[in-house]
Amino acid sequence: MGALTIIFSILHLLLCAVCMCVIIFQSGKNSGLSAFTGANESYLAKNKAKSRDARLALATKWLAGAVVVLTVVLNILPAY
Repeated sequence: MGALTIIFSILHLLLCAVCMCVIIFQSGKNSGLSAFTGANESYLAKNKAKSRDARLALATKWLAGAVVVLTVVLNILPAY
């Protein structure tokens, strides 16, 4: 196992862990299973939650894309 493979494997594990954390902190469609229950009571809190959820959704898309790309790279890398 080369040094580059080890570095990419560690990066892959870190990206997966961050992606899982970002997914956990998103509120669900019914907001009953979110990590921050009870925070959506007032009008201002609802708007804040929507912007937070929008940022978390965008972060999830980018992190998931990075995980997929890194997975493909890790599968191609040992061939060279």
